[in-house]
Amino acid sequence: MSNILDVRNLETFYGPVMALRGVSIEVPEGQIVTILGANGAGKTTLMKTVSGALAPQKGVIYFQGERIDGHEPDSLVTRGLAHVPEGREVFPFLSVAENLAMGAFTRRDKAEVARDTEMVYDYFPVLKERRDQTAGTLSGGQQQMLSIGRGLMSRPSLMLLDEPSLGLSPLLVQEIFAIIRRLNKEQGVTILLVEQNAQVALQCADYGYVLEIGRIMMAGPTDKLLDSDDIREFYLGHGSAADRGGKRWKRKKTWR
Repeated sequence: MSNILDVRNLETFYGPVMALRGVSIEVPEGQIVTILGANGAGKTTLMKTVSGALAPQKGVIYFQGERIDGHEPDSLVTRGLAHVPEGREVFPFLSVAENLAMGAFTRRDKAEVARDTEMVYDYFPVLKERRDQTAGTLSGGQQQMLSIGRGLMSRPSLMLLDEPSLGLSPLLVQEIFAIIRRLNKEQGVTILLVEQNAQVALQCADYGYVLEIGRIMMAGPTDKLLDSDDIREFYLGHGSAADRGGKRWKRKKTWR
C-alpha cells in the first residue's frame, strides 16, 4: 500500500518556540489515520504545516509522491488536499449553498460541482433543508457538517480534519464520525484526523500516532493502541488522576 502523505523530521516554530520537534508520520492511501494528544501537543501546528498555512523550518512533506513543504494552501487544494480547520471557520454571513460553492472555488466544471453539491446534501440532509440559511445561524453540529461538506467540494484525495468533535454532544459526535467512515469507504477519501476524543478516534481510524510536546511518542494500529496501558491511562480515563498527572512517556513505542 502506497503512502499518500509522508512527513519526515518536521520542525515548525512559532517565533522562538519550537512547536514540532522532528515529527515523522505516514498516511497510507485509502486509510484513516489519527493524531492524538493533549492541548498544546502540536496537533493543529502539524495540520497547518501540512496544508501550507505554516512553513516548516526543517523537514520535508511529500503528497502523492511530490514535495509540497512551503507551497501555498490554494495550490495544495488544487492538488487534492483539503483542510477542515479546528473551530469550523464557516463564512457566517454567506448561506449554506454559498459556503459549499466557496469550497469549489478552484473548479470550473459547473455540472460536476452541481452533482457534488447534491452528494454533500445526501450525506448531510440538514444542510439541504437549510441551504438558503446563513451559516452563522446554524447550530455547532450543523456548522461542523458544513465545514466538512465545504472541504469535500474541492474533491480531495486527502482530507485533514482538525477536532471535528469539538463542542458537540455525544450523539452528534457519533453521527459525524459515522459520516467520516462513510466518506472514507464510499468516496475513497484518505483522512488524517486530529482528535482529543481518543476513544472515538481510535474506533474510527486504522492507525494512530500520539503527539506530546511536539514529538511522536507512540504509534501503531489502533487496535494495538486501544490495548496499550499508556493510552488507557492517559486518554481513556483509566488509572487515577494522580497517576496520570505524575507519569510521563518513557520512550517512543511503535507497532507495525
